[in-house]
Amino acid sequence: MPRTPLVAANWKMHKTRAEAGSFLDEFLPGAADLVGVEVAICPPFTALATAIERCGGTAVTVAAQNVHDEPAGAFTGEVSAPMLVELGAWGAVVGHSERRRLFGETDAALARKVPAVLAAGLVPILCVGESEAERDGGRTEEVLERQLDADLAAVPDERLAEAVIAYEPIWAIGTGRTATVEQAAEAIAFARSAIARRDAGAAAATRILYGGSVKAANAGELMAAEGIDGALVGGASLQSEEFLAICEAGSR
Repeated sequence: MPRTPLVAANWKMHKTRAEAGSFLDEFLPGAADLVGVEVAICPPFTALATAIERCGGTAVTVAAQNVHDEPAGAFTGEVSAPMLVELGAWGAVVGHSERRRLFGETDAALARKVPAVLAAGLVPILCVGESEAERDGGRTEEVLERQLDADLAAVPDERLAEAVIAYEPIWAIGTGRTATVEQAAEAIAFARSAIARRDAGAAAATRILYGGSVKAANAGELMAAEGIDGALVGGASLQSEEFLAICEAGSR
């Protein structure tokens, strides 16, 4: 089965409910004409309900930017997968490099989060990627293998393909520096091979996105490369016209 490209907008800590509504009012009419590509909006928690309401009845889905692995409990400030399901969310981003670097999220925590998201009926978008020092030290494959093996350890082989992987080289996030098409394709091919060591069929079916300074000017070239199944878009997803152009570049 061919893998349907996915383009996801990671708004990070941007957009109030009103701003999210205005963005979607501008974006959704154009998105209705997209063919052969899936689109997900990942707003902050406060704007999730607004985004889900606006996207109702469209093909555009909505995912959270984080989630806790427990369904309930004494975890002040956290949000659970069942809470996201109740809102009508489609999925959740987990393991973003900013969560790992700024908030101490570990592979051990992600090994609990990914299966919890799947168990709730949501789609995890698992972010993996190396730092600049790790790439310069020739450790990209080592880092990707470690993250994928650890973060997916508790996911049954038959459910591996339900997760989306986003390869985000940390040195290319918000820096304006983008991995070359060759670098991105090579890293994603290695990530797929790491999954294939567990289950070749799952690896062939798993969507692996590229993220890191994706914009309309480079999205087409990146997403046309063999093995790259879409994009996780940060800053460029904050402007409706720019993000629509990226989505159009992912249409196949």
